[in-house]
Amino acid sequence: QVQLVESGGGLVQPGGSLRLSCAASGSAFTVYGMVWYRQAPGKQRDLVAGIFSGGRTNYADSVKGRFTISGDNAMDTVYLQMNTLKPEDTAVYYCKADAYDFNLRVRRDYWGQGTQVTVSL
Repeated sequence: QVQLVESGGGLVQPGGSLRLSCAASGSAFTVYGMVWYRQAPGKQRDLVAGIFSGGRTNYADSVKGRFTISGDNAMDTVYLQMNTLKPEDTAVYYCKADAYDFNLRVRRDYWGQGTQVTVSL
């Protein structure tokens, strides 16, 4: 079983920055891609940014130029650097891993528990 733990959320003023981390752990697994999502109250969960094998990345239009996703080579730990934050960035941020578990012999999506980001004065 692959476990994901997010950290780095908090309260920040508009224009500020935060860096989120997502760490994957388990006994034997490989990660093909990690994606950050966010969900504001009463809204659907939306893709924010993703990073995939080979280093390919993608971003939602709303965060391009402000957010940067990065990770180590194995993508065991992935970061989301968020700059120039806006009140509309307020949400619970979740990371999702597309991973293969060698013990269970299954490839599937794994989700973290989420971390709250609040952008407010």
